[in-house]
Amino acid sequence: MKNIILSAILIFSVYSSSAQYRPGLFFREDWKEIPAATPVTQGHVSNPDLLLKLYGPGCDSIKKSHHEAPADDPYYIWSGLCTGNWAVTLKHNKFNADLTGYSKVLWRSKQAGLRCLHLLVKLADGTWLVSTQGDCLSKDWKITEFNIQDLSWYSLNINKIIEIRPVASPDLSKVEEIGFTDLMPGGGSDACSRLDWIEVYGKQVLRK
Repeated sequence: MKNIILSAILIFSVYSSSAQYRPGLFFREDWKEIPAATPVTQGHVSNPDLLLKLYGPGCDSIKKSHHEAPADDPYYIWSGLCTGNWAVTLKHNKFNADLTGYSKVLWRSKQAGLRCLHLLVKLADGTWLVSTQGDCLSKDWKITEFNIQDLSWYSLNINKIIEIRPVASPDLSKVEEIGFTDLMPGGGSDACSRLDWIEVYGKQVLRK
């Protein structure tokens, strides 16, 4: 009996230590199930800990959309009306995110035309980065997972929402804002990006 108990404790200890290297959920955003609006506003953010930020010349046309049919149509961000490049970010009201190691971002999205949705981050020192990898054309909603340590990055002009140059091995231990952009204006339903929800897995870092 004693050996069984010791074995159980050992197995639990190994499992616990192996699980600790994977960070927990930093935040999730689903958008409130309230009527559509252009542009999307803070009132559409369901997570009370998050602050919505909109950027770029097309940011005043970012829509929180929803349709009564089909019945399972989600409440989502839609770029189809954007007259210029745009970006959406979310900022935790107390913490920065440490996105090093086994951190990841998941979202449910659907792109049309030549649009690819890219991950966007603002570092605590004011640096803006956009991922080289993107989530592209799909005829139906799909869940995409980004392993942060697999990504490569470009610096970003946040005013124009245009990539500038590659950035090798940026320090992602203090990320202040996390969001998304397709680096393009909208082109209606046939040339747009849609995002239903987003989850970020990373460690909390108290913002000074």
